[in-house]
Amino acid sequence: MGPNTQDLERLHGTVERVTFHAEETGFAVLRVRVPGMRELATVVGRAASVHPGERVEAEGRWIRDRAHGMQFQADDLRVVAPSTREGIERYLASGMIHGIGPRFARRLVEAFGERTLEVIEHEPGRLRALPGIGPKRADAIRAAWQEQRAVRDILVFLQSHGLGTARAVRIFRVYGDDAIATVTADPYRLALDIRGIGFKTADDLARRLGVREDSPLRARAGVRHVLQELADEGHCASARGDLIEAAVRLLGAPEEVIEQAIDHEVAESRLRIDAIAGEPSVWLASLHAAEVGVARGIVRLLDGEPSWGRIDAQRALPWVEARTGLALSESQRRAVAVALAEKITVITGGPGVGKTTVLDALLRIVRAKGARVELAAPTGRAAKRMSESTGLEARTIHRLLEFDPRTGGFKRDRERPIDADLVVVDEASMLDIVLTHALVRAVRSSSVVWLVGDVDQLPSVGPGAVLADVLASGRVPAVRLTEIFRQAAKSQIVVNAHRVNHGEMPLPAAPDAASDFYVIPADSPDDAVGKLIHTVTERIPKRFGFDPVRDVQVLVPMNRGGVGTRTLNAELQARLNPHAGARIERFGQSFSEGDKVLQTVNDYDKDVFNGDIGTVSRIDEDDGIVEVRFDDRVVTYALHELDELVLAYAVTIHKSQGSEYPAIVVVLTTQHFTLLDRNLLYTALTRGKRLAVLIAQPRALELAVHTARAVRRRTDLASRLASG
Repeated sequence: MGPNTQDLERLHGTVERVTFHAEETGFAVLRVRVPGMRELATVVGRAASVHPGERVEAEGRWIRDRAHGMQFQADDLRVVAPSTREGIERYLASGMIHGIGPRFARRLVEAFGERTLEVIEHEPGRLRALPGIGPKRADAIRAAWQEQRAVRDILVFLQSHGLGTARAVRIFRVYGDDAIATVTADPYRLALDIRGIGFKTADDLARRLGVREDSPLRARAGVRHVLQELADEGHCASARGDLIEAAVRLLGAPEEVIEQAIDHEVAESRLRIDAIAGEPSVWLASLHAAEVGVARGIVRLLDGEPSWGRIDAQRALPWVEARTGLALSESQRRAVAVALAEKITVITGGPGVGKTTVLDALLRIVRAKGARVELAAPTGRAAKRMSESTGLEARTIHRLLEFDPRTGGFKRDRERPIDADLVVVDEASMLDIVLTHALVRAVRSSSVVWLVGDVDQLPSVGPGAVLADVLASGRVPAVRLTEIFRQAAKSQIVVNAHRVNHGEMPLPAAPDAASDFYVIPADSPDDAVGKLIHTVTERIPKRFGFDPVRDVQVLVPMNRGGVGTRTLNAELQARLNPHAGARIERFGQSFSEGDKVLQTVNDYDKDVFNGDIGTVSRIDEDDGIVEVRFDDRVVTYALHELDELVLAYAVTIHKSQGSEYPAIVVVLTTQHFTLLDRNLLYTALTRGKRLAVLIAQPRALELAVHTARAVRRRTDLASRLASG
């Protein structure tokens, strides 16, 4: 062996340290103990998965790197399970099997020696002979070992076809032992079933597996992908012509191939054709069924009288005013009268108009009649706020409907409805069509439903515009509260939120005046970032006493760019958590103990939901876990689940829906041009409870206030209700 040898050479040894390993590409830099060599060898190559203690067999050549000296550049790098006691201990201690850390790895090797791996796989019952190992932990270790073996096969399969491997564990969890066969048969299923894998990745794999560009399989997947992307933007359907045009652009396939793909998917009942305003439209079958179901459910619930019978509002109103000590306004009295008389009522209005007061009065009246009440909201934070404002238990809609993670459905449905005379849903602007369908199916025909929310806020993250469509239909009784009450009018946050909603520029606080609302002009995006950092880390804590991590929330329109959440989170993490303890990197993100994080998807197994914010309380690489505290409980994540989390020092305005924060800092710059509109800024300002600071380039602020974009989502619920 030598630096000038050009012929391929072979090298084998034991991995002492994984200096670097990129999960997506497999690129690895390893320190390897090679028999006959005094020093550890540096081996560079690609491996789907590699851990200390494993043996590597490499074929390549020695090179001298200017920066790093002699390296073995491996063209082919194979990883083999260790066979020595020392290698097995290092292998198990690396954390590659959940539940086995360094101490337990040593105990296992001391007990079973070179047969340790064989015992784990074939004789797990023998593990119970060790102190502290019961049948449950023994079974868990064996299951983790088998999963690791299966996941490694998937890693190798993906990497051999040019794909990143970071999602391999999730692929195994979804498809099980049939993962490779399933993906080989239809690689496009990855884009539908696996979070984090998009159509382009699945399409790249399909091509490597030999799927032709004009394949019907590819065309059908492309059509579904376009519709799913539209659903992610909030639409329930697409005009047929627009769908064909978008699919042709995506796939580069002829129109007739796309037409045939649509017809095939309709014949297989995966898509539906149904006109919107006379224009032929294509729907994902699930969204069509949801919208039709919501319309039918609301029409069903409109029929009949409230289960508590007739309540004379003229007598009930003085009664409730005497008990609360509040005098209701005429608009509030009208809202109470309508809600008491109807089976479904929408109560809408902006901040400070008394929605909470109306709801409190209504609940007192119907509970005095003995009504059984269920309170719910789309998010955990909104449900918590509802509990605080009413003094009654409120739950997420998913908990109310008893979501079952095993089946992916709800235990509460038409056959087992919600046991209540009244169902109240707060933050109803956040309701998407799928969740609303599940809800109305589970409400008894005799029950009353009140939908409470602000229709001027951003619509739901999911498809549909339920609250806006219900109001637009004219079919459901509704009350819109508009009067700002005297106490609320003292808040400049409330006043300026309403000004923005009416297309008027917010009023900045007078110099040196005490206020809960401030506007800080910025000359450029870079200037805005500098002022943001200074405001969050110094000005707000010193002047108002707010904790910059716990109490202050930065809100911006988008994730990407120099003034997006990703950039701002890195800056704020460095300033607000500089002396963190343990740190871990996964999926392109770095997490440290003490970091503020946000859950990005609903995880029903963990009982945490999209938008929940917590704090990283512990990182244990030995056991392969990260613990996050959400309010009063701790949730545990395996390392492969960390793509469910993002840093949350800064979040998008969309992600803040349904939440309130003691203090908010909203940043608007011309970099956010495509998203700037009145709806977005109004929603952001209404998140602030005690302090709102708006840092903006003047041009960006003007654009936001004067742009009433109001993009119409492609839905047909209003029409279905109006004609139903």
